[in-house]
Amino acid sequence: QVQLVESGGGLVQAGASLRLSCAASGRTFDWYAMGWFRQAPGKERQFVATISPSGGTTSYADSVKGRFTISRDNAKNTVYLQMSNLKPEDTAVYYCARVLNAYYIGSANPSDFGSWGQGTQVTVSS
Repeated sequence: QVQLVESGGGLVQAGASLRLSCAASGRTFDWYAMGWFRQAPGKERQFVATISPSGGTTSYADSVKGRFTISRDNAKNTVYLQMSNLKPEDTAVYYCARVLNAYYIGSANPSDFGSWGQGTQVTVSS
């Protein structure tokens, strides 16, 4: 079972930037698409971004398009989420996840992901 550990969250002011990291265990990191999701209090888990195994294909939620960038370094078994121009509505716990099936190019559906990190809190003040 892969282990995913997120880091990089924090408290920032609106307009600031943060970079989240997610380190994965195991030797098959580059077989799997990865994704970032977020969950605000009282709300359902929401898709943020996804990236293919090679990193060549990415997809974003409309709410973050143009502000967030997902990337990965397969040599380091790490996926990143660069967040810029943060807004108070971005406040949430952010989770990284790995798809269930190898060679998916990515997904926005939480049900397609079988491994999840513990989450990292991002709080954006106005």
